[in-house]
Amino acid sequence: MDSHNCKEIAAWLAEAGLLGIRDEASLTQAFCERCVEAGLPLGKVFVMIDTLHPMYQARAFFWDENPENPFREEDHVGSRDPKDVGQWSSSPFLKMLHRRETSLRCRLEHGETQGYPAIQDLCDAGQTDYLAFVYRTRQAIRVEDVNAFYAYFTTARPGGFTDGDVACLAQLTPHLGLAIRSAAQTRLTKTLAEAYLGRDAGRRVLNGAIRHDSVRRIRAVLWYSDITGYTHLSESVQADQLIPLINDYAEAVIGAVRSAGGDVLKLIGDGVLAMFRSSRPEYACRAAVEAEHDLRLRLDRLAQRRKTEGLPVADIHLGLHAGDVFYGNIGTPDRLDFTVVGQPVNEVSRISDMCQSTGRDMLCSSEFADLLLGAERDKLVSVGRFALKGVGKAKELFTLDPGLAAAGTAPKMKTSRRRASVATR
Repeated sequence: MDSHNCKEIAAWLAEAGLLGIRDEASLTQAFCERCVEAGLPLGKVFVMIDTLHPMYQARAFFWDENPENPFREEDHVGSRDPKDVGQWSSSPFLKMLHRRETSLRCRLEHGETQGYPAIQDLCDAGQTDYLAFVYRTRQAIRVEDVNAFYAYFTTARPGGFTDGDVACLAQLTPHLGLAIRSAAQTRLTKTLAEAYLGRDAGRRVLNGAIRHDSVRRIRAVLWYSDITGYTHLSESVQADQLIPLINDYAEAVIGAVRSAGGDVLKLIGDGVLAMFRSSRPEYACRAAVEAEHDLRLRLDRLAQRRKTEGLPVADIHLGLHAGDVFYGNIGTPDRLDFTVVGQPVNEVSRISDMCQSTGRDMLCSSEFADLLLGAERDKLVSVGRFALKGVGKAKELFTLDPGLAAAGTAPKMKTSRRRASVATR
C-alpha cells in the first residue's frame, strides 16, 4: 500500500468516527476490504475493544481473506472459566500491556512466535507475518483493570509484510481504534439511555430532546403495576432473596409491556409505570389488554420456576387508565427526568392501589373501558364507584369478567394491525 492510499483510508476512518453512523462490525469489515483493495495483503485480522457495558466486557471481530471463513463478531463476558483465564494469561496482548508495548511483530515465515500458542496457531495455518498493536483506552494501576483497543494483522504472502505495509498499518491502526471506540460509545450511550429512560424516551433524548422546556401534551394509555403484598414480602423473605424477587417480577412486567409495543417509563421500587400510544387510542387500549394477558402467562411460568427452586412467589396487581399527560423533560436544567406527569398519572397509581381492596388483579378506569370496542368492552364488568385518594370525583372501575378470568380466556387481538398502529407516533 502506498502513502496516498494510506492517507485516504485514514481520512475515511476520521470521517466515519466523527459521523458515528457505522457500528464497530461494519467499520472493521469495511476497513479490511479497503486495505485489500489498496494493495495491502491481509490474511487474517482480529480487532477487540474493552467496553463499559451491563452484559459484556469486550467485543471482538474476526476478518479472513478466505471467503469460507465469513466475518464474525463475539461478545466476551468476564468469565472465570479456567480455559478462558488460561487463554488470556498466555495472550501476547496481556504481555504487551505488562511491558507497556504498543506493537509486536513476529516473522512467522522465519519461525518467530515468541512462544505464544495463539501466534503458533497462525503460523501453522500458513500465515507468514504477524503484526499486533495495543492502545490503552483507560489507565489503571493494575493491568487487570486497564481497558484497551487490541488488533493484529497477518499475511500469507511469501516474504510477509513490506516495510511500507508495516508503516501504513502502524499509522492506520490508531485511527481504526478511535473510529471503533467512537462507534462503541455511541452504541453504549443508546443502550444506557434506553435502559434507564425507556426506549421511546431514550431515543428522543438522543435525538436532541434535552431542553429544560421540551415538554408536550399527549394522549396516552397508562399502566401502573405493583407486586401484591410487597410490604409483607419484604419483611418475610431473606435479605438476599429480595432483590432477585423484584428483578424476576420486573422482568415479567417489562417483557409483557414491550412485547405489546408499550414503553416502560419508570421503575418505582417494585412498581412499574408504562404507557401505550397510538394514533388510534382504542388500539393502544387493546395493546395494554394484550400485555396484561401476556403478563399473567409469564407470571404462571415464573411461579412454577420459583416454586421448583424453593423461592418465594408473588403476584402483580395492575391499574389501567387513559388521559392527557405532559411528556418530556421535568426537573431543573442540571437534573432532568424524561417522563410523564399529570393528574392521570396520579390516578392510575390510585387505581392500581384499589386492586387489593377489591380483591382484583386488574382494574381499569371508565376512560380506559370506553375506548375498548365491541366484544372486548363486553368482557369488562363494573366493580363499583370508588373515591380515590387525591382525586376529586369518585371513579367507576372495571375488571375482566370473573367467569372469563376463571376460564383462563382473554380478549383476542388482531395482533398485526395492533402492533402496526401502536408503533405510530
